[in-house]
Amino acid sequence: MPHTPSASPRARTPSPWQAVRAEAVWIARAARRAWREPGRERDLAVQSGKAALAAVLAWLAASWLLPDAFALMAPWVAVVLVQATVYRSVRQGLHQTLAITTGTVLAAALVIPFGHPLLTMLVVLPVTTLLGNWPRFGDQGIYTSTAALFTLVPGEATLDSTVSRILATLLGTAIGIAVNALILPPVYLRSTHKAVDDVVREAREIVAEIADGLDEPWEYDRVRGWYERAHRLPRAIRGVHAALGWSRESLRLNPDRRRRAELARLDAAYDETLTTLENIASRLIGLTYTLVEAAADEVPRPSHAVTRPYAGFLHQVAGALEAYGRVVTGDAPETARTELREAVDEARATQDRLRAELPRHAGADPGRMAVFGTLLAEARRLTGSLTVRED
Repeated sequence: MPHTPSASPRARTPSPWQAVRAEAVWIARAARRAWREPGRERDLAVQSGKAALAAVLAWLAASWLLPDAFALMAPWVAVVLVQATVYRSVRQGLHQTLAITTGTVLAAALVIPFGHPLLTMLVVLPVTTLLGNWPRFGDQGIYTSTAALFTLVPGEATLDSTVSRILATLLGTAIGIAVNALILPPVYLRSTHKAVDDVVREAREIVAEIADGLDEPWEYDRVRGWYERAHRLPRAIRGVHAALGWSRESLRLNPDRRRRAELARLDAAYDETLTTLENIASRLIGLTYTLVEAAADEVPRPSHAVTRPYAGFLHQVAGALEAYGRVVTGDAPETARTELREAVDEARATQDRLRAELPRHAGADPGRMAVFGTLLAEARRLTGSLTVRED
């Protein structure tokens, strides 16, 4: 009987202690990143601190202005309204206030004729749960039911208690929105920069890896890996769309005029960048698909005399991609813009020379030259995509 090797340690389910330790390491790294440099981790830490501050301020204000029995409502509302953007805080604050007011008034109005909180719950909760699906409440509809429970659980609902709960809700909403808008209002331009940089860097790495591997045997699995990486680029570009949407939303109702002006200046450039990234992804998918066909022996492969200079050409394309990334996300775009123009001109000159040599190679093996011609065309289109709007 052949020996069956035991499972690798990497395949085993980690113990609870190992899982806890891994989580602790991840948390520690995130904390270090938040401390050392701006980024997502620092943004999350700032928003968490603001949420806590909003809750404390709401508690103090409610304790001063309202009876103690209703002071909890204000911080409960405030803490969840320190949202990712000021616009989202305002929108959800309106939805939440409407939902809480509806649940509170409905429960208070029905507890009087029914006279018993438990009986009122049996009637009110199905109604408020159903009302929670009303589009006017947005994603805050659940608060109709929770507000009704807060009203009924104490056992007695009066006009004063109903008004106090609604006032506490309004107080918490106002404080939560004010804290988010006035204290380091969140703006996500960095997220858009990073999303763009990730796509450009991945495209450059794919091109460079292809260039490094052209002179080696074209193993199908390796070439297929290039194609699959290129095929994942559109999904990453959707991440750029999402990040840009967050950036634009974070400027709505944001009091930071400098940030609003910065985004207005970059808005058209970002739209152009998205178009460029989509073109890059399309060209890389076409280029790597041609390589997959050749690696699968469906079409003949070019000789080393052809692939070697083409590899050098791809390295130039990778250099142009690197310069393009610095143009759209770097700190010195003017210098990078000059480097990009030079890199694109150099790659185009090389491509023109390689294309001029096609007839000399075509007589020996037209089939192989067809593959080479397709690769040249796709790379030429890719390089042609790397243009930026002149300010």
